[in-house]
Amino acid sequence: MHHAPVVVHRILPSGGRQVTLRTAGREEPLGLARSDEDVIEFLRRAGMPDPDDAVLGGTGPVEWESDTPHVYEADPPTADLP
Repeated sequence: MHHAPVVVHRILPSGGRQVTLRTAGREEPLGLARSDEDVIEFLRRAGMPDPDDAVLGGTGPVEWESDTPHVYEADPPTADLP
């Protein structure tokens, strides 16, 4: 089974998504992203060529874990108030 080398993890309850880079059988944390721009910057710093296309083009080596891609905030809880 093939896994993308970059993983944008599920949305944290406080907002944002952890981003990791898979190398040599382990995941290296790149940072907490609160936008696509953050993910692009993490990939740029990691030396990935054309990080904009990797994140925004949808054909790059990025795996969006759970949740909707490009979304960084958790839905607020819905509570029925009397």
